[in-house]
Amino acid sequence: MSLPRRYIPSVSLLSAFEAVCRLGSTSAAARELNLTQGAVSRLVQNLEGQLGVTLFQREGRRLQPTEPALAYARDVRKALELIARASLGLRANPGSGVLNLAILPTFGTRWLAPRLGEFLAENPGVTLNLGTRMRPFDFSTETFDAAIHFGIRPWPGAEHLPLFEERVIAVCSPAYAAEHRMETAEDVAKQSLFQLESRPNAWGAWCAHHGIEAPHRQGVMFDQFAPMTQAAAHGAGVALLPEFLARPEIAEGRLVPTPGEAVSGVGSYFLVWPAGATLSPPLIAFRDWIARTAAQ
Repeated sequence: MSLPRRYIPSVSLLSAFEAVCRLGSTSAAARELNLTQGAVSRLVQNLEGQLGVTLFQREGRRLQPTEPALAYARDVRKALELIARASLGLRANPGSGVLNLAILPTFGTRWLAPRLGEFLAENPGVTLNLGTRMRPFDFSTETFDAAIHFGIRPWPGAEHLPLFEERVIAVCSPAYAAEHRMETAEDVAKQSLFQLESRPNAWGAWCAHHGIEAPHRQGVMFDQFAPMTQAAAHGAGVALLPEFLARPEIAEGRLVPTPGEAVSGVGSYFLVWPAGATLSPPLIAFRDWIARTAAQ
């Protein structure tokens, strides 16, 4: 359902209003917008007339925004930034579009980045902007079109495409393995076990799979896989890593598997996007590509 046009002011009205609120005066806004002070004042008055709301208290020539106006200005600023980003993307790629994607740091570095060349080769007109987010966020307050998410279920208000279930494997450095001579999964559970902040029950699930009691003591806590991997490679303890992250380190000889098979992790990876949103061609192309790639 489309909104009444009276609630969709022109960009010129909104730009003048936002500039006055941000800069604190019509003169400063006029300099930024390359307009006269009188023109800025008229634009602000026209916006008030269109909305039927007083946005400023007038003290002589000075305009003091009301509290509701300041809140409105914050939303307008986000909308103007979104329009500016879309316009820049269109200018850079007039034949295609832009995809703003939030990714998990380690997933992005170790799984997505090595495969991105294939996507970009298939979609040469797409501009892909990546930003890292470690936890679910509100799509209405961020400018991302979609996100890569890990968990048991996607966050509320989002459509989702399951990519693959995480499988994890316990690993340590060759030197640590030689020193501690682990022969069973029970031996592994007695070691210094690294913990990941976002997966507090990972070792408990690993131990349950192997039919042993989970350790009561906690090892070093990390907030990302990257420093955990480095600590394990330098012989500080045992890490429980996703297979896609552990495989390159094992192939290079920096890590070795401990006793105990790889097990299902505590969640899966998803591509998510705002529920009910009209999908842009770049997002459709990326969704189809990552679904096909993950299935391999």
